Amino acid sequence: MKGIVFIQFTNMVNEVWGEDMVEDLIEQANLESEGVYTGVGTYCFREMVSLINVLSKISGTPPTDLQKTFGEYLFKQLSLKYPLFLEGKKDLFSFLAAIENTIHVEVKKLYPEAELPSFEYAHPADNVLEMTYRSQRPFADLAEGLLRGAVAHFGEEIALSRQDFPVDKGSKALFRLTK
Repeated sequence: MKGIVFIQFTNMVNEVWGEDMVEDLIEQANLESEGVYTGVGTYCFREMVSLINVLSKISGTPPTDLQKTFGEYLFKQLSLKYPLFLEGKKDLFSFLAAIENTIHVEVKKLYPEAELPSFEYAHPADNVLEMTYRSQRPFADLAEGLLRGAVAHFGEEIALSRQDFPVDKGSKALFRLTK
């Protein structure tokens, strides 16, 4: 995972629980990086899993809820840092449809070693978008949070549902968004 994701996670923890919590979290998570992240660095996704699990233990918040909350926070931060990805997107569906073939392509140009999840799209009706998310990592909850952050950004009335699928490694989920 890119360092920017870890930096944003520790920023969120700092904003919600304070600097002491960030220090406790890094100390207890026993991280290979020792919690020192650069925005362009690449770090093992297991460090994020450790950070989330330790934060869950300390805060009493379930890991799934922490991932979703972080996803919403991350979307907001990334939209501020990379507004060009939102340019020309008139609504949520046009933005989401651009992830796989536009945004991920641009991310790969910036960070060729990035290992991104994939999305497949279906439009069973004009007011429905289905996105099948696949990742080698266990972050479907984070993806849901990012989607919720996008919904909030565009300010549309959207019902979001999710169906998880069993996989040997990582995660796979179908997100159904209905206007």
